[in-house]
Amino acid sequence: MPHHAPSAPILYSFSNPEELVDALSHFIVKAQKEAVEKRGKFTVAISGGSLPQFLNGLIGKPGVKWDKWQVFYADERVVPLDHPDSNHKLCMDKLFSKVPIPPDNIHTIDYSLKDDLEDLSDAYEKELIHEFANKDSARFPIFDLILLGVGPDGHTASLFPNHPLLSEEDRWVAYIEDSPKEPPERITLTYPVINHASRVAFVATGAGKADTLKTVLDEPEAGLPASRVRPITPGQVFWFVDDAAASKVEYPRTKM
Repeated sequence: MPHHAPSAPILYSFSNPEELVDALSHFIVKAQKEAVEKRGKFTVAISGGSLPQFLNGLIGKPGVKWDKWQVFYADERVVPLDHPDSNHKLCMDKLFSKVPIPPDNIHTIDYSLKDDLEDLSDAYEKELIHEFANKDSARFPIFDLILLGVGPDGHTASLFPNHPLLSEEDRWVAYIEDSPKEPPERITLTYPVINHASRVAFVATGAGKADTLKTVLDEPEAGLPASRVRPITPGQVFWFVDDAAASKVEYPRTKM
Protein backbone atom coordinates (compact mmCIF):
# COMPACT_ATOMS: atom_id res chain seq x y z
CA MET A 1 0.00 0.00 0.00
CA PRO A 2 1.53 3.38 -0.92
CA HIS A 3 2.47 5.59 2.00
CA HIS A 4 0.72 8.94 1.65
CA ALA A 5 2.64 11.91 2.93
CA PRO A 6 0.81 14.63 4.86
CA SER A 7 0.23 17.88 2.99
CA ALA A 8 1.43 21.20 4.36
CA PRO A 9 -1.06 23.35 6.30
CA ILE A 10 -2.79 26.29 4.59
CA LEU A 11 -2.89 29.46 6.69
CA TYR A 12 -5.59 32.12 6.25
CA SER A 13 -5.31 35.24 8.38
CA PHE A 14 -8.02 37.90 8.77
CA SER A 15 -7.95 41.43 10.13
CA ASN A 16 -10.98 40.91 12.36
CA PRO A 17 -13.16 38.08 13.73
CA GLU A 18 -16.13 39.06 11.54
CA GLU A 19 -14.12 38.43 8.36
CA LEU A 20 -12.91 35.13 9.79
CA VAL A 21 -16.47 34.00 10.64
CA ASP A 22 -17.64 34.91 7.15
CA ALA A 23 -14.76 33.07 5.44
CA LEU A 24 -15.15 30.02 7.69
CA SER A 25 -18.88 29.70 7.02
CA HIS A 26 -18.24 29.97 3.27
CA PHE A 27 -15.56 27.26 3.57
CA ILE A 28 -17.88 24.95 5.55
CA VAL A 29 -20.75 25.34 3.05
CA LYS A 30 -18.36 24.54 0.17
CA ALA A 31 -17.16 21.39 1.98
CA GLN A 32 -20.78 20.42 2.66
CA LYS A 33 -21.78 20.94 -0.97
CA GLU A 34 -18.99 18.65 -2.24
CA ALA A 35 -19.79 15.97 0.35
CA VAL A 36 -23.54 15.97 -0.32
CA GLU A 37 -22.96 15.79 -4.08
CA LYS A 38 -20.63 12.81 -3.58
CA ARG A 39 -22.37 10.82 -0.87
CA GLY A 40 -25.64 12.51 0.00
CA LYS A 41 -24.49 13.57 3.48
CA PHE A 42 -21.96 15.73 5.32
CA THR A 43 -20.02 14.23 8.23
CA VAL A 44 -18.49 16.76 10.58
CA ALA A 45 -16.79 16.60 13.98
CA ILE A 46 -16.69 19.70 16.16
CA SER A 47 -14.51 20.55 19.14
CA GLY A 48 -15.59 22.77 22.02
CA GLY A 49 -13.84 25.66 23.74
CA SER A 50 -13.99 28.94 21.85
CA LEU A 51 -14.64 27.23 18.50
CA PRO A 52 -18.49 27.08 18.48
CA GLN A 53 -18.83 30.87 18.70
CA PHE A 54 -17.16 31.14 15.29
CA LEU A 55 -19.85 29.00 13.65
CA ASN A 56 -22.63 31.57 13.95
CA GLY A 57 -22.01 32.64 10.35
CA LEU A 58 -23.90 29.47 9.39
CA ILE A 59 -27.14 30.65 11.02
CA GLY A 60 -29.51 31.59 8.21
CA LYS A 61 -26.78 31.16 5.60
CA PRO A 62 -28.18 30.08 2.24
CA GLY A 63 -27.00 26.72 0.95
CA VAL A 64 -26.74 24.97 4.32
CA LYS A 65 -28.54 21.62 4.10
CA TRP A 66 -28.96 20.89 7.80
CA ASP A 67 -30.86 17.65 7.15
CA LYS A 68 -27.71 16.24 5.47
CA TRP A 69 -25.39 16.97 8.41
CA GLN A 70 -24.18 14.15 10.67
CA VAL A 71 -22.48 15.83 13.63
CA PHE A 72 -20.05 14.23 16.05
CA TYR A 73 -17.89 15.82 18.74
CA ALA A 74 -14.12 15.78 18.25
CA ASP A 75 -13.94 15.66 22.02
CA GLU A 76 -16.45 15.83 24.83
CA ARG A 77 -16.30 16.34 28.55
CA VAL A 78 -17.89 13.56 30.62
CA VAL A 79 -20.57 15.76 32.17
CA PRO A 80 -24.37 15.89 31.72
CA LEU A 81 -25.36 17.18 28.25
CA ASP A 82 -26.93 20.30 29.80
CA HIS A 83 -23.85 21.07 31.97
CA PRO A 84 -21.96 24.34 31.27
CA ASP A 85 -18.78 22.31 30.53
CA SER A 86 -20.47 20.17 27.87
CA ASN A 87 -19.26 20.78 24.31
CA HIS A 88 -22.67 19.61 23.14
CA LYS A 89 -24.41 22.27 25.23
CA LEU A 90 -22.01 24.91 23.91
CA CYS A 91 -22.69 23.91 20.30
CA MET A 92 -26.44 23.78 20.97
CA ASP A 93 -26.41 27.24 22.56
CA LYS A 94 -24.26 28.87 19.88
CA LEU A 95 -25.56 27.12 16.76
CA PHE A 96 -27.78 24.05 16.72
CA SER A 97 -30.69 25.49 18.72
CA LYS A 98 -30.87 28.28 16.11
CA VAL A 99 -30.98 26.14 12.94
CA PRO A 100 -33.31 23.40 11.64
CA ILE A 101 -30.97 20.42 12.16
CA PRO A 102 -32.78 17.16 13.00
CA PRO A 103 -31.89 16.24 16.61
CA ASP A 104 -31.08 12.65 15.58
CA ASN A 105 -28.29 13.99 13.34
CA ILE A 106 -26.31 15.19 16.38
CA HIS A 107 -24.41 12.34 18.04
CA THR A 108 -23.79 12.86 21.76
CA ILE A 109 -22.10 10.77 24.42
CA ASP A 110 -24.26 8.47 26.54
CA TYR A 111 -23.76 10.11 29.93
CA SER A 112 -25.48 7.21 31.69
CA LEU A 113 -22.22 5.28 31.11
CA LYS A 114 -20.17 7.86 33.04
CA ASP A 115 -19.03 5.37 35.68
CA ASP A 116 -17.11 3.31 33.12
CA LEU A 117 -15.16 5.49 30.69
CA GLU A 118 -14.12 2.44 28.69
CA ASP A 119 -17.79 1.63 28.05
CA LEU A 120 -18.62 5.27 27.36
CA SER A 121 -15.87 5.71 24.76
CA ASP A 122 -16.68 2.31 23.20
CA ALA A 123 -20.33 3.34 22.90
CA TYR A 124 -19.32 6.56 21.16
CA GLU A 125 -16.97 4.65 18.87
CA LYS A 126 -19.94 2.39 17.95
CA GLU A 127 -21.88 5.53 16.89
CA LEU A 128 -19.04 6.31 14.49
CA ILE A 129 -18.85 2.72 13.27
CA HIS A 130 -22.60 2.81 12.58
CA GLU A 131 -22.21 6.02 10.55
CA PHE A 132 -19.02 5.09 8.67
CA ALA A 133 -19.16 1.28 8.43
CA ASN A 134 -20.17 1.14 4.77
CA LYS A 135 -17.77 3.83 3.65
CA ASP A 136 -15.17 2.12 1.46
CA SER A 137 -14.46 -0.31 4.35
CA ALA A 138 -11.72 2.06 5.49
CA ARG A 139 -9.67 1.24 8.59
CA PHE A 140 -10.65 4.61 10.04
CA PRO A 141 -13.64 6.88 9.42
CA ILE A 142 -13.11 9.60 6.86
CA PHE A 143 -14.84 12.75 8.06
CA ASP A 144 -15.69 15.36 5.47
CA LEU A 145 -14.61 18.05 7.95
CA ILE A 146 -13.21 18.20 11.47
CA LEU A 147 -13.29 21.60 13.20
CA LEU A 148 -10.74 22.16 15.95
CA GLY A 149 -9.41 24.81 18.28
CA VAL A 150 -5.99 25.04 19.89
CA GLY A 151 -5.14 25.75 23.53
CA PRO A 152 -2.28 27.95 24.78
CA ASP A 153 -0.37 24.72 25.54
CA GLY A 154 -0.86 23.54 21.94
CA HIS A 155 -3.49 20.91 22.82
CA THR A 156 -6.29 20.20 20.39
CA ALA A 157 -9.47 18.15 20.90
CA SER A 158 -8.50 16.47 24.20
CA LEU A 159 -5.01 15.55 23.02
CA PHE A 160 -2.62 17.18 25.50
CA PRO A 161 1.17 17.62 25.37
CA ASN A 162 3.22 14.62 26.56
CA HIS A 163 0.11 12.50 27.16
CA PRO A 164 0.14 8.75 26.34
CA LEU A 165 -2.96 9.24 24.12
CA LEU A 166 -0.79 11.02 21.56
CA SER A 167 0.58 7.64 20.52
CA GLU A 168 -2.79 5.84 20.25
CA GLU A 169 -2.85 4.11 16.84
CA ASP A 170 -5.84 1.77 16.92
CA ARG A 171 -8.83 3.23 18.70
CA TRP A 172 -11.17 5.71 17.06
CA VAL A 173 -12.34 7.19 20.34
CA ALA A 174 -10.24 7.21 23.51
CA TYR A 175 -10.89 8.43 27.02
CA ILE A 176 -8.77 10.54 29.32
CA GLU A 177 -9.17 10.64 33.10
CA ASP A 178 -6.39 13.09 33.88
CA SER A 179 -6.96 16.09 31.60
CA PRO A 180 -4.71 18.94 32.78
CA LYS A 181 -7.72 21.18 32.19
CA GLU A 182 -10.96 20.75 34.11
CA PRO A 183 -13.01 18.65 33.89
CA PRO A 184 -10.48 15.77 34.03
CA GLU A 185 -12.68 13.09 32.40
CA ARG A 186 -13.18 13.39 28.64
CA ILE A 187 -13.35 11.42 25.44
CA THR A 188 -11.58 12.42 22.26
CA LEU A 189 -11.13 11.39 18.65
CA THR A 190 -7.62 10.01 18.15
CA TYR A 191 -4.95 11.10 15.66
CA PRO A 192 -5.67 8.26 13.21
CA VAL A 193 -9.25 9.53 12.91
CA ILE A 194 -8.34 13.22 12.76
CA ASN A 195 -5.60 12.58 10.21
CA HIS A 196 -7.86 10.57 7.92
CA ALA A 197 -10.29 13.47 7.50
CA SER A 198 -10.80 15.06 4.10
CA ARG A 199 -10.37 18.47 5.72
CA VAL A 200 -9.39 19.70 9.15
CA ALA A 201 -9.92 23.37 9.97
CA PHE A 202 -8.42 25.04 13.04
CA VAL A 203 -9.72 28.34 14.37
CA ALA A 204 -7.51 30.49 16.60
CA THR A 205 -7.83 34.17 17.48
CA GLY A 206 -6.25 36.73 19.75
CA ALA A 207 -2.73 37.75 20.77
CA GLY A 208 -2.85 35.12 23.53
CA LYS A 209 -2.45 32.44 20.83
CA ALA A 210 0.48 34.12 19.03
CA ASP A 211 3.31 32.17 20.69
CA THR A 212 1.44 28.86 20.40
CA LEU A 213 0.69 29.43 16.72
CA LYS A 214 4.30 30.30 16.02
CA THR A 215 5.44 27.03 17.60
CA VAL A 216 2.77 24.94 15.85
CA LEU A 217 3.39 26.36 12.36
CA ASP A 218 7.04 27.44 12.39
CA GLU A 219 8.44 24.73 14.66
CA PRO A 220 6.38 21.59 13.99
CA GLU A 221 9.34 19.49 15.13
CA ALA A 222 8.55 20.70 18.69
CA GLY A 223 5.71 18.18 18.44
CA LEU A 224 2.86 20.14 20.02
CA PRO A 225 -0.39 18.19 19.67
CA ALA A 226 -1.84 20.67 17.14
CA SER A 227 1.31 20.32 14.96
CA ARG A 228 0.67 16.62 14.67
CA VAL A 229 -2.63 17.18 12.90
CA ARG A 230 -1.42 16.53 9.36
CA PRO A 231 -4.07 14.72 7.32
CA ILE A 232 -2.66 12.21 4.87
CA THR A 233 -3.05 13.12 1.21
CA PRO A 234 -5.57 13.94 -0.19
CA GLY A 235 -6.68 15.36 3.18
CA GLN A 236 -5.77 18.95 4.01
CA VAL A 237 -5.41 21.08 7.12
CA PHE A 238 -6.46 24.74 7.15
CA TRP A 239 -5.88 27.42 9.77
CA PHE A 240 -8.40 30.25 10.13
CA VAL A 241 -6.78 32.84 12.38
CA ASP A 242 -6.87 36.56 12.98
CA ASP A 243 -3.85 38.82 12.48
CA ALA A 244 -3.32 39.08 16.25
CA ALA A 245 -2.93 35.30 16.57
CA ALA A 246 -0.67 35.22 13.48
CA SER A 247 1.43 38.21 14.55
CA LYS A 248 4.58 36.15 15.27
CA VAL A 249 4.18 33.50 12.59
CA GLU A 250 6.64 33.39 9.69
CA TYR A 251 4.76 30.58 7.94
CA PRO A 252 3.39 31.81 4.59
CA ARG A 253 -0.21 32.99 4.48
CA THR A 254 -2.59 32.09 1.67
CA LYS A 255 -5.18 34.47 0.25
CA MET A 256 -8.72 33.12 0.16
